[in-house]
Amino acid sequence: MLDMNYLFKLTMEKNASDLHLTINSPPILRIDGKLLVTDLEPLSPENTKYLIYSILNDEQKANFEQNKELDFSFSVPGLDRFRVNVHYQKGNVEAAFRRVPYEIPSIEDLGIPPIVYDLVRKPNGLVLVTGPTGMGKSTTLASMINIINNERESIIISIEDPIEFYHTNKKSIIKQREVYADTHSFSEALKRALRQDPDVIVVGEMRDLETIATTLTAAETGHLVLATLHTPDAPQTVQRIIDVFPPHQQKQIRIQLADSLQCVISQLLLPRANKKGRVLATEIMVATPGIRNLIREGEIAQIPSLIQMGAQYGMHTMDKCLKELYRQGVITKEIALSKVKNVVEFERL
Repeated sequence: MLDMNYLFKLTMEKNASDLHLTINSPPILRIDGKLLVTDLEPLSPENTKYLIYSILNDEQKANFEQNKELDFSFSVPGLDRFRVNVHYQKGNVEAAFRRVPYEIPSIEDLGIPPIVYDLVRKPNGLVLVTGPTGMGKSTTLASMINIINNERESIIISIEDPIEFYHTNKKSIIKQREVYADTHSFSEALKRALRQDPDVIVVGEMRDLETIATTLTAAETGHLVLATLHTPDAPQTVQRIIDVFPPHQQKQIRIQLADSLQCVISQLLLPRANKKGRVLATEIMVATPGIRNLIREGEIAQIPSLIQMGAQYGMHTMDKCLKELYRQGVITKEIALSKVKNVVEFERL
């Protein structure tokens, strides 16, 4: 009979990023961004529930049945770790598994510009990693933490839901707190973190007003804060943070954000032209005096122009990165055109 260990091994052998268990379908793998339906038997509702429940403890089962949702991470002995979401679909239990390798990749392996080294060496301020779901934000965050851990003595407090990459103490002391297991919420853990003598605070996701407000305060009060946000580019990231707050607070938030922001790294994972894996495309916005002034004045629409002109500070737009990847033959023209903002300029180049 099919068991989860077999499916986890299959996920690793095929080098898939995700495994999906859904009723009336064989297990499905996501490989390099594309879905592959395995040649296994379709899963009945009973089989699907049996497979998923086989990796849950009694507390997790009770939690899931009460809340109808469950997020957790799961280690497979001798294999990788998985980030798991269990959910109901038309009354049936289903699940999605995201593979999380034990080994934390380096900035170079990921293809992130070396400016990241300068950012993680800053004593304070806010560094944001943004992009849609499944674009490697958590991996980028983990590699940034790893640089700090290797280079300097710091107390690093990381708040995650769930914990993905496990860090071991090297030069730094790293405290990884899982939402719902170790703390009730991001905002609650963040408030407590400020009393735990941190040098670096990592926020797995800035999801609500309270979390964003506390994150900004932490960045203002002398801590280096690394966080993620589900936004596609730097201008929309800035706008999203401001728009979360009621109108009467937005001027103050613009000032806070302008003073504390260090950089926004926006990223996309795109299929390679040779169909072997995916490549990272990035947009980098560094908070220069000009950028800070635009944020302070609420002139967010002018930010892309300064990013275009800011190459000497390590800045580049997503469009420029896509052009370079296409020129080098790393991605196809179709993929580039599906992601660029200014299609006319891209075609001209």
